[in-house]
Amino acid sequence: MSSIRQFQVTFDCADPERVARFWCEVLGYEVAPVPTGFSSWHEFNRSHFPADDGFWYACVDPSGAGPRLFFQRVPEGKTAKNRLHLDVRVGTGLVGEERLAVLEAECARLLPLGAVRDRLLYDGTDSCIVMRDVEGNEFCID
Repeated sequence: MSSIRQFQVTFDCADPERVARFWCEVLGYEVAPVPTGFSSWHEFNRSHFPADDGFWYACVDPSGAGPRLFFQRVPEGKTAKNRLHLDVRVGTGLVGEERLAVLEAECARLLPLGAVRDRLLYDGTDSCIVMRDVEGNEFCID
């Protein structure tokens, strides 16, 4: 029998702190504790990359249930559709107009944070809203 392993989700991005703080707000996460021996993420980054502060950032679920999210600066920009995306599950168990109302309310909450609404997928019963984060990465409100 295999054992369950912890995992983190890693985002390639241009501005790790900005993207991390966006996802903290979306998911109710917190900035991850600073690595041992450092007083801040900026100090940690400067120790590894003196000319390029802000290379890494992370956030965690304060309950410990969700995976750690890790953000790393990469030189190239996003050029294609994500091969993996997050579904933010706010309408679980709801259907029809009740589900749609909850999804729309969450969409309205995320827009001022920098999210962009892409499109609504709705068949009269099931629905989700496809969105983009502050760097254009797709995610769904489900």
